[in-house]
Parts: sequence; C-alpha cells; structure tokens
Amino acid sequence: MAIYALGDRVPEIHADAYVHPDATVIGDVRIGAFSSVWPSAVLRGDYGTITVGERTSIQDGTVVHATHDKPTTIGSRCVVGHLAHLEGCTIEDDSLVGSGSIVLHDAVVRSGGLVGAGAVVSNNVEVPAKAMALGIPAKMRLDAVPDGTFTPAVELYAWNAGRYKEELTRLD
Repeated sequence: MAIYALGDRVPEIHADAYVHPDATVIGDVRIGAFSSVWPSAVLRGDYGTITVGERTSIQDGTVVHATHDKPTTIGSRCVVGHLAHLEGCTIEDDSLVGSGSIVLHDAVVRSGGLVGAGAVVSNNVEVPAKAMALGIPAKMRLDAVPDGTFTPAVELYAWNAGRYKEELTRLD
C-alpha cells in the first residue's frame, strides 16, 4: 500500500479503515473507521488537510487534494464515485458525489446532497441538503433526494472493505 509521510505531514488511518494496495495516500490525510479507499485513488495532503469520516468510500481513480488554505473534508457515510475530483471543498455527511464529477474550491455539498455523474460544482457553489447538482456547470434540483437513498451503497462498500481486508491476495 502506498502510504507516505511528507516531512511532518503523516497520514492517520483508522485501524478499521481499508486502503487498497494500489491507492496512494500522502501527507496530512485522516481516514475514519470503516472507510475505504479503492485502487488508483490518490489522496494528496501535501499542502493542506484531507479528512474522510467514517463508513465513506473513495472509489477507484478518485483524486482528492487540498491547498494550503482550503482543506478538503468528506463526511461520514458518503459515497465518492469512480474518477471524481475533489479539491478544497466540503462534502457533508450522508452525501454522494457521482462518478467523474468535479467539486472545486470552497464548494459545499450539504448533508444528503447528490452531485450527479460528470457534474461540475464550481468554486463557492453550495449544493443544498437533499438537492441534486447535475450538469456542467451544475444546476440544482431541490428536494430531489429522499432520505436513505445512499444507505445501500454505503453499507455495500463498508462490507466490501472488510471482505477485501480479509480476502484480497496478490497472485504475481
């Protein structure tokens, strides 16, 4: 597993979290219990802090970065889809960021919000609670996300992380 300190910036990964051997975690990155980081994901806390809550999945190929004055915070029970890019933003608890989407500096996805696949949430944009942000640039569909929508995906990835911790075996 590619986990690196950068000077005095050292990742803090909860013992119950799962980081795939082909993921990269660098610097000031904190990952909570039962969260998972999947192949080819890069969490690079070289300039600022990246925080991932509990039971959150950071899926394959996702890039998470922070700047010296803009941390990136991803809450608990979140799903961050494949190939997403998050930088200097806040994703509150119980939210979903779709595959291939981009969430930029000072943007906030409120609890229960959804960023659709391929959407771009520009600097300083707020996705309200339970809203869907769709398109480029993202347009809001308010009150479009029912409670519990993301729970099956959160539970699946928490279960899958445990499975990988126990069963993944490299064959070469």
